Amino acid sequence: MIKWLSKLLDVASDFFAHRKGLLPLVGIGLVLLNLVLVIALPPASFLVVSNLFMHLGIVIGLFGLMLAWAL
Repeated sequence: MIKWLSKLLDVASDFFAHRKGLLPLVGIGLVLLNLVLVIALPPASFLVVSNLFMHLGIVIGLFGLMLAWAL
């Protein structure tokens, strides 16, 4: 279990080391997707009420900034 997780972290680290801005861009895209859904969907929809993509976008974007700074 630990060797699998270690290998996954090594591969992810190598991948994101060359693409430092990818996760913040994905985060911005998710926040913009949330904006489009809020405009397009009815107000009682689960995605509009919970702002799911906005919260995911903020978490992924902040994680991407911290990861880019560390790498």
